[in-house]
Amino acid sequence: MVKGNEVEAMSMSEGIQTCASSHSVDEIVARLETLLKEKGVKLFCCVDHSGEAKAAGLEMPATKLLIFGNPKGGTPVMLAAPSAALDLPLKILVSETGEGRTLLSWNDPVWLQQRHGFPDDLVPNLAAAGIFARKVAE
Repeated sequence: MVKGNEVEAMSMSEGIQTCASSHSVDEIVARLETLLKEKGVKLFCCVDHSGEAKAAGLEMPATKLLIFGNPKGGTPVMLAAPSAALDLPLKILVSETGEGRTLLSWNDPVWLQQRHGFPDDLVPNLAAAGIFARKVAE
């Protein structure tokens, strides 16, 4: 369970970390887009899951997935473990709970290392999602 704005890591078997924010999904997405631009990180796309659900006549709380990265960080990881390309570029899921709270979730970089077997010294290359999520959640 996520309490307040505290970051709580989910179990390592899930490999997902989550933090809460008092900002709306759209506010978080705008903050992330600005931060990525400031940091020179490419935003590949923003998948609007809830928008697509609505277009199909279905309803779901606001849910958007931002896919972003920097080849300088991801390429060495994929060279060491090509299967890591399944989980790259980095992603942050921004979603509204049924109670109207906003959650940001991302893959734990240590879990990704365990999943794909790349060297420990490359784990920091994948830490940006958590750093960015915590920053924009404030």
